[in-house]
Parts: sequence; structure tokens; C-alpha cells
Amino acid sequence: MSGLHDSSVSSPRGRGSCCSSASALCKIVKGLLHVAIVGIISLAVFSGFADYNFSARIALESVSYAVIACLYFYTSSDREERVVSGIFLGILAVVIIVAAPSSKGETAPVAVIAGCNIVALSVYCIWKICALVQACLRRLRVRGSAASADAEAPLAPVEKAAAAKCSPSAPVQPTTFRIEDLPRKFSYEEICDMTGDFGNMVGRGGSGEVFRGVLDDGTPVAVKRITSDKPVGEQDFLREITIVANVHQRSLVRLLGYCLLRGGAGHGQQFLVYPFFEHGSLDWWLFHGEERRRLLPWPARRRIAGDVARALAYLHHECCRQILHLDIKPANILLDGGLRAHVSDFGISMSIAQDMTSVDTRGRGTVGYMAPEIWVSSLSAKSDVYSYGVTLLELVTGRRGFEAGRDSSEKPDLFARVVREKTARGEIMEVVDTAMASVDEGEVEVVVKVALSCVQHRRDLRPSMLTVVEMLEGRVAADLPPESRLSVVDFMEPLSWPATHGR
Repeated sequence: MSGLHDSSVSSPRGRGSCCSSASALCKIVKGLLHVAIVGIISLAVFSGFADYNFSARIALESVSYAVIACLYFYTSSDREERVVSGIFLGILAVVIIVAAPSSKGETAPVAVIAGCNIVALSVYCIWKICALVQACLRRLRVRGSAASADAEAPLAPVEKAAAAKCSPSAPVQPTTFRIEDLPRKFSYEEICDMTGDFGNMVGRGGSGEVFRGVLDDGTPVAVKRITSDKPVGEQDFLREITIVANVHQRSLVRLLGYCLLRGGAGHGQQFLVYPFFEHGSLDWWLFHGEERRRLLPWPARRRIAGDVARALAYLHHECCRQILHLDIKPANILLDGGLRAHVSDFGISMSIAQDMTSVDTRGRGTVGYMAPEIWVSSLSAKSDVYSYGVTLLELVTGRRGFEAGRDSSEKPDLFARVVREKTARGEIMEVVDTAMASVDEGEVEVVVKVALSCVQHRRDLRPSMLTVVEMLEGRVAADLPPESRLSVVDFMEPLSWPATHGR
């Protein structure tokens, strides 16, 4: 599955406004229709006291009770509300069955049923009015939060303090994640309320759409609506949620909650709720203009490389069930206020037992970042290592490694071949992003060698993520892999950069 910010963060205000207006109009029409239905039922209930014959009044009150019961169940947003509604209506039905036959007087049974109908209708009205007030309050908070957020917000705070935060001498304040409880289960109505009826889209990718929202306490969140071509079954979805709830690492995005809407077209809908990262994705910084890349200097990129490596090492080697990400790329790496990296969508991809070496599932991931063996054999932790290597090369060069819209005859690994050649020729600084003011050549050399080791075609030659971390931290020497050493033909026919749109 793709990450939380699967695509570039573009301004959705025009489309969001249209969707929001249409949704608001639909809400008004539904509300008026709802009021009309309640009014008609009220008239029917109170008509039972009119001077009709006994059988007609009993029939009218019985039909009214049945309609009220349908109204309760039809407007319940989740299973819990339907269960509570069923218990409440069941109690009223027992009262009617017990009290109506034993009541004295010709009109007493009608009065008992009518009284229960009035109680049920009054409780229903109070319930819906309270829900409407809460929804209005949530929308006000969402609009207030969205109004204060600018599409170019990541540039503003960083432009003033980039040098201070990203200089090698400045101390880095680590971001800690405090897990208080398990991910919260949200109802569909709560998802609609926190996102303002999905009116503020901040990202879209192959596996879903991401909307900005806000919780009841004012916490900004990102809500992902899963729309993958390969839908995840309900049991698999809930199983992965359970696994993710037990994963705690500073550089992994914490899952705050989820929503599973059963039934309907496509076997229901699935939503994931994450913290909202004010600085967006690494993709937003690397591939959308030189100005943004300039605000991401080498010390910050070096830290990002380490953060992602440690996060993957944790998923591969420290979890009770090994977790494969399957879609490591800049769009799935989110940056916090200190430009520290956090890997998103790490658990909904696939988890396997520690004693399994691979899983036979082909074609998972994003073209350009997928390991060669994915197309013909099976997935393993080394598939993530390959994707990480491509991401490292993009981090160093500031270039997108592969564009899906290019000539299909051009292989995705041409980008890595250019870096291999220039590194072997001693021209490593020629691959470095020119938007960076100054870089440490020794550190660049280490990172590039690690990246080239990770993108080797034979997966058994790629290092594990634990070894990658040790190489980045200097505990293990990083060297060029054998396939990166040039032959005489290579020296005679140098390669050039592939034409990319990311610059």
C-alpha cells in the first residue's frame, strides 16, 4: 500500500470547496426530509387519541411503533448504536406486551402504545439533536484548523530556522511517541465529522486518498481512505491493525485509529487515522522545485537516511512478527517540525512470521522502487532494502529515479547505473544535488556506497537493514559492491543522467 502522502501535496481548495458545498446541500436536504418524517410520525402517534374506532387506533399506533423502530436502525452509524437501539426498543415492546392487555378501560391499551411511541420518539429526537450539535462543533474546529494551515506552510517555519536546525553543531531534539492505548475505533459519522465531510484532501495515491482532519480535542490528524485495486479483507485488516498497535519506534508513524464500514459496494470501506505532519512528505521537498530542496541541506538528509534505516531495521528484526513495508519511497516518509523522518503505512502492507524467509506475493509496491525479484519470485525483507537504496540515491541527488510516463523501453535501474559509473570514476560529487550549499564528501561517499549495496540485483548480496544502520553509523566499513566496479567498456562509454521530471 502506498503511504500516507502518496502523491505531491497540491492545493485541493477548488475541488474541496465544490465537494464541500455539494455535501452541505445534501446534508440540508437529508435534514429537512428527516424532520418531515419525524413530523409525520408524530402526527400519526397523536392521532391515536382521536375519536376513531378501537381497531383503527391500535393499528395506527402499532404501525407508528414499527416505523420508529426502522428509523432507529436506519440512522444508526455503527453496530454499537444498533445494539443499544435494539435493547431500548425491546424494552418498550415488553412494556407494551405486558401493560396493554392488562390496562383497564376501552382506550387504555391504545394509550399505553401511544405513550411508548411518544417516549421512543422523544428519545430519538434528543439523540439526533445532541449528535447534530456535536457535529457542528467538530466542523467549526476543522474549519478553524484548515483556515490556519497554508498549502505552502512547510516553507515558512523552516526558511527562518533552517540553518539553526540543520547545522551539524546544533543539537537535535528527538521526537518521542507516547503510546497511551490501542488505536481507537471510529464510526463512519465520526470520520465524516473530523474531516469536514472529506472537504480537505491533502494527498492521493494508488492505494487511497488522504484528508486533513481534527479530533475532538483539537489534535490535527490525517485520515486515509483506502481505495486500493487489491482490497484488504476485513479479517486481514483487523489483524494488521492489531499488529501495528504493538509496534513502538520513534521513526514509525503511530496509528491513532481506524474505521471499518462493513457491507455495501466493494465490501465496505476502510479508513486509517494518523497524526498530521506539518512538513508533509519527503517527496514534497525533493521533487517540487529547487527552492524546497535548498531548505533540505545535507545534515538533514543524512539524519533522514538514518531515521528510515533504523525504522526498517526495527520492523525487519525486532518485531515478534517481521513486518515488510513493501512500498518504501519519499512519498511514504513524513517529516516533523525538526525535519526528522517518520515512516508511514508500515504495517498494513504485510506481516510474516520470523521463521519465514519470503512471501509469495508478486507485483507489490511502486514502479521504480520495486526490487527486480518482485516480478518473478517472492517478497522478502531484502525487497525493502532495495527500495531503501533507491530512496537514498534520490535523497543524495535530488532527482527522481524513475518516471512512469517515460519510454517503457528505458529500464528503471538506469538511474542507479549512472551513479555507479560516476562513483567508480571518482566523480561522486557530480551526482550530489547542487541545491545543497555544502556537503561532507566523506559522508556522501558512505551514503552512496550503502545505496549501491542496497540496489544490487541479487537479493542475497544486499545487506540487511541492521548492517545498513551499522554502515551509516560507521561501525561497519561501506564499500562498493562488485557490480559497481567498471570494466574497460564502461570507461569508453560513459552513461548520462536519465531525463526526469523531478528536477
